[in-house]
Amino acid sequence: MAHHSAIRSMQRIVEQQAPASPETEARAGVQQMLAAGRVLVVTGAGVSTDSGIPDYRGPQGSLQRHRPMTFQEFRYRPEARQRYWARGYVGWRHMDKAEPNQIHRRLVQWEETGKISGIVTQNVDGLHRQAGSRRVIPVHGDLSIVRCLDCGNSENRNDFDLRLQAANEGYLEAVEIDPAAVNPDGDVELPQYLVEQFNMVSCLRCGSLALKPDVVYFGESVPVERKERIAALEAESDALLVMGSSLAVMSGYKILLNFVKRELPVALITNGHVRGEQKATWRWRVPLEQALRQLD
Repeated sequence: MAHHSAIRSMQRIVEQQAPASPETEARAGVQQMLAAGRVLVVTGAGVSTDSGIPDYRGPQGSLQRHRPMTFQEFRYRPEARQRYWARGYVGWRHMDKAEPNQIHRRLVQWEETGKISGIVTQNVDGLHRQAGSRRVIPVHGDLSIVRCLDCGNSENRNDFDLRLQAANEGYLEAVEIDPAAVNPDGDVELPQYLVEQFNMVSCLRCGSLALKPDVVYFGESVPVERKERIAALEAESDALLVMGSSLAVMSGYKILLNFVKRELPVALITNGHVRGEQKATWRWRVPLEQALRQLD
């Protein structure tokens, strides 16, 4: 049941539910929010596309060519884990080289000047923290950590990657990929024979092969502790700004609903449509880079 629900979530198409606000009105609304301070920012894949990481649901998004693995597939099908790690081993070369862009850096400035209370990001690339943001909650986790599903032991992804390199000498040289084909969850498409040739390594503590990047897969619940931290950040915030996200999954959409319920201002800056956009105070439909050039 959870697997099928996850598939439906992946396939959700967010269509227009309300027209964009007049641009001058939307810009003024966002600027007013930032001037007042205590703005909670929710970011999605659109924030990292300028860093070379593709989005999921845009016209060129990875969902057009690739269905992410559900948690149920990963947990209970060893062949699915083998496929993920073979592909993720190759894709990590690209993800690990990604650098923060001017959007990440602007959010750092806003935090330092008290405009925003913090960031809840749906991205798993770690670029907000790399840019220098301090109050960041990665609601879907972080690709830079690997966790054992059997004993819970965690390991730094770069250390784990070194172990994979030692077990797969010459493997990367046999693979040719287009960097644009790397998916936001860090994997790439590989032919089956290369998947089969890949050598997986085991947990350092218990020897299990059930190792997983510390990210929330479709069909998996956000950890309770993380939900509590998000709720605390919401409680100390007086406005919500959504940047580069369609809020197609409930973890982000629920935040919008909470601010609407509290009758607090909600602004959306995105080039596409957002789930629940008809509930927002301002809908600024513009590329993020273009919007930021117009904001203090």
